[in-house]
Amino acid sequence: MSPRQEVIDMKITVIGLGQMGGNMALTLHKAGFDVTGSDVFDTARERLAGLGLAVAAPAELPASDVYLLSLPTSAQVREVIEQTPNLLATAPRGSVIVDTSTSDPVISRELAAKVLGAGLEWLDAPVSGGPKGAASGRLGMLLGGDPATVARLEPMLAAMSAKRTHVGGPGSGHVVKLANNYLCATNLLATAEAVTLAAKAGVDPAACLAGLNSGSGRSAVSEVNFPEWILSGRFDSGFTCGLMRKDLRLARDAAAGLALDLGLLEQVVAGWHADPEHPADSDDFNHIAAPLLAQAGLDFTTSDPREEPAR
Repeated sequence: MSPRQEVIDMKITVIGLGQMGGNMALTLHKAGFDVTGSDVFDTARERLAGLGLAVAAPAELPASDVYLLSLPTSAQVREVIEQTPNLLATAPRGSVIVDTSTSDPVISRELAAKVLGAGLEWLDAPVSGGPKGAASGRLGMLLGGDPATVARLEPMLAAMSAKRTHVGGPGSGHVVKLANNYLCATNLLATAEAVTLAAKAGVDPAACLAGLNSGSGRSAVSEVNFPEWILSGRFDSGFTCGLMRKDLRLARDAAAGLALDLGLLEQVVAGWHADPEHPADSDDFNHIAAPLLAQAGLDFTTSDPREEPAR
């Protein structure tokens, strides 16, 4: 079977058509897969149908080889698997449930056991790269599941991602995703403090970042987030403060469940929850830097979003 024929013969249902799920569905459709999209909201289904994607209501899903979930929390993932559309009962035996959400690893492992017990396959595959990465097929993916399942889904994973890393069995992808988001959240606070310190001492923020990025203090936050979304004033990464706060709480709960005393994690969680309205949950998560930068008289939230990002 040719690679192209293999793609065409893999039928995929994407459940959750928000910014991430909708773009992933369109990317897979453009790559030649047989894709159906589903969402509890009529407006989401109508939007994707208008872009040429086949859609179905949650109770009317077609039989598929893969059910790819892109949902806000583990609660919605559980509902889809156990209630409506109840994939445990309705998905064809041998099909694969792929959870690209950032979910609670404990719940993921519980659900994975039920999925495997029902004669289905499981893969947790939380993603990074935002809506832009989902639309371009350039996501990063952390994979937790059986190596044979990863190999089986390689054509689909390759169409969605620029980099994918198999980190272990069921739930492992979600564990590493929480660890990653904890570091990102920490680096946002630390980099904002570093830039604030430099600016208060008379150093231009862009110059400070150039210096940091030439040394050991650099991170994805200093190299990407600050120039792309903060100094530019765009704050349009597609990931909200509410989602980051949720992920930090999950990381804290995971540490507590493992009887770990992670003092820095506790401080980062507290820092992100210190003032729930500034920034609000609905704000872009990069806004967490704004109150710190304001101490040096910096306010990039008033920048013209049409301006090119500082480099």
